[in-house]
Amino acid sequence: MNAGSGRGGVVEAARRIETLLAEAGRPGRIVLARHGRDIRPAAERAVTQGTAGLVAAGGDGTVNTLAGVAIDAGIPLGVLPQGTLNHFAKDLGIPTDLDGALGVVLAGHTRRVDVGEVSGRIFVNNSSLGVYPRIVRLRERYGARGPGKWLAALWATLAVLRRHPFAAVRLVANGEPVLRRTPFVFVGNNEYRMEGLRAGTRETLDRGVLAIYVMNASGRRSLVWLGLQILLGRTGQLQELDTFLLDEATIELKRSAVGVALDGEVAELRPPLVYRSRPGALQVFVPPAEEPAPG
Repeated sequence: MNAGSGRGGVVEAARRIETLLAEAGRPGRIVLARHGRDIRPAAERAVTQGTAGLVAAGGDGTVNTLAGVAIDAGIPLGVLPQGTLNHFAKDLGIPTDLDGALGVVLAGHTRRVDVGEVSGRIFVNNSSLGVYPRIVRLRERYGARGPGKWLAALWATLAVLRRHPFAAVRLVANGEPVLRRTPFVFVGNNEYRMEGLRAGTRETLDRGVLAIYVMNASGRRSLVWLGLQILLGRTGQLQELDTFLLDEATIELKRSAVGVALDGEVAELRPPLVYRSRPGALQVFVPPAEEPAPG
């Protein structure tokens, strides 16, 4: 469990999990991580002690960390959505309430889904470079939670956009180079819906493709619109995009290192950035598929 996840109330949630496990007669051990850096070591210790599976109680960043450990260990991952947005859980149809999500884990139904990878680091939702990683870093300086988190995000967005953050990017896809001067590159683990009420969600996580969206912003007005969409979590609704669907791509920048967002967390990576899809790499607990009605 990530003590810093968006919903708070981790002590109460931990007690509820203990109660549900006891009622189901299932053994389990809860580890409370006070800091994000504590999550991976705790999961690796659980693996060495012979755990049958890992369960991430937190947001998408927590899911990302535990997914990497679960893939390396060849064990299934469960998700108890306790973050702010919980994109991965929602796209898999996992209930967002604690009782429902733990019920999915205890039922034991699993399926294999894809993950994306960039330069050896995985992501279950998306990766991006340009404006968004810079906004995340500025927002994190304030350490705000709840409503304060969104105010910090707004300030960070305006601060970044004032600096006119365009970058020259060379994308090599299927052997063909594409040159762009852009503020924003978004790489999805499978394709995102681009319009309608479900914009920003994915129909499936097992098609083995990366969806790469490159923003064509010509000036400050386009950047402000981009910032508002990022702040509202509506990256799927952006219209000024070039879209590429492929299983592998390389992104080159004239920098020694670049901030890259991976499921909302930022890592410093060295270009070129080699992206690829890893089909079926992650085994995850999901609700059973609905059977068609007879007749």
